[in-house]
Amino acid sequence: MAMNELQTSHQVTGEARVRVRYAETDQMGVVYHANYLVWFEVGRVELMRQRGLDYKKLEIEQGCWIAVVEATARYKSPARYDDELIIQTRVLSVRGPLIRFGYRILRVQDNHLLCEGETVHVVLGRDMKRRRIPKEYAEILGAAASDPVSDISDGDNTR
Repeated sequence: MAMNELQTSHQVTGEARVRVRYAETDQMGVVYHANYLVWFEVGRVELMRQRGLDYKKLEIEQGCWIAVVEATARYKSPARYDDELIIQTRVLSVRGPLIRFGYRILRVQDNHLLCEGETVHVVLGRDMKRRRIPKEYAEILGAAASDPVSDISDGDNTR
């Protein structure tokens, strides 16, 4: 799904803000590319928090981790030291043990799109094997997704 298809009226968008630190820039004075992936994580965790989900609780109480297995980023324009940025995050789909998120990073000053991307995650149990995300998380993330949820967890972690 292309990022411009994310502009659906029913889809939930989480927002987080960060300010570019000097340490995040390179010799050219622009943000080093890998920092956008860190900001994707900030956006993802904040989206979950804004939806009432607690990632730490997911790990501790449910014995469940959400590991990144794929990440893409398309850089449109550079961010520079002291720019304030908005990280917009959306759930694209939740299917069994797979979750896809989409991101847009904009500069606050002019609302200019700097980067957009996606991450794909696999849900893992304590044994580091794929498992379905707990039902509560699947339902809340699925309700926020742009792609209808299919194959929501029924609590059976053996599949």
